[in-house]
Amino acid sequence: MPSFGLIIVGDEILSGKRQDKHLPKVIELLSVRGLALAWARYVGDDPPRLEAALRDAHASGDVVFCCGGIGATPDDHTRQCAARALGRELVLHEGAKALIMERMQDMARERGEVFDPERPDNVHRLNMGVFPAGAELIPNPYNKIPGFSVGTMHFLPGFPVMAWPMIEWVLEQRYAHLFHQEGRAERSVIVYGSIEATLTPLMVEVEARFAGVKVFSLPSVDYPEHGRHIELGVKGPAGAVAEAYAVLLDGLRGLGVPLGPELVR
Repeated sequence: MPSFGLIIVGDEILSGKRQDKHLPKVIELLSVRGLALAWARYVGDDPPRLEAALRDAHASGDVVFCCGGIGATPDDHTRQCAARALGRELVLHEGAKALIMERMQDMARERGEVFDPERPDNVHRLNMGVFPAGAELIPNPYNKIPGFSVGTMHFLPGFPVMAWPMIEWVLEQRYAHLFHQEGRAERSVIVYGSIEATLTPLMVEVEARFAGVKVFSLPSVDYPEHGRHIELGVKGPAGAVAEAYAVLLDGLRGLGVPLGPELVR
């Protein structure tokens, strides 16, 4: 089972001019298919940093979605950085060229204009189809301007209205065989009157006994319903989680800590 990662590109996210919506949506798109996001990374419009992030992502072998920066304005660097990170030349993809030309014709028709492919702005728009050599197209149902894939790296526009259906298309076309392959579960309990340092040895013991199970601790100091508490739980393969959670509960009872409601996800 491969891991899934997400890279979100744009100074506007880091400056706060735009609020990122991709992270929760990608988590949702994966979750409904029985998949999970392993990591996410935010990168500004800085070519050296972006190239390094893409090189690291490629080296991981993970399935990676990269949102943003594939346009043709001076602050769009993702296509160029991807080519360098992947060690490929940039070339005009003929399929992308045809789609971009089709989109430009549509725009001219909507405006009642005669389409002129040699007009400087139309020629410049073809840069949106310049991808790393060997790239495969990701169709864009919103305006036909495609994204692209190179191996398990998938590059999409920053606009949610475009990126989200494109991510779904990639998942359905490339990774459907992974859907709901392994049932996963999460169980936890509210712990009162304790501190993480006291609970840590038990957490370490449970993780060591059950391969693939993660133990998590979420402390809160001002939660409206439970006040100061720790949500302590386990997540992972459904079969292992049930047994690991039983061991966790036994350990908590042995410590004599007050327990509250149990949660199942």
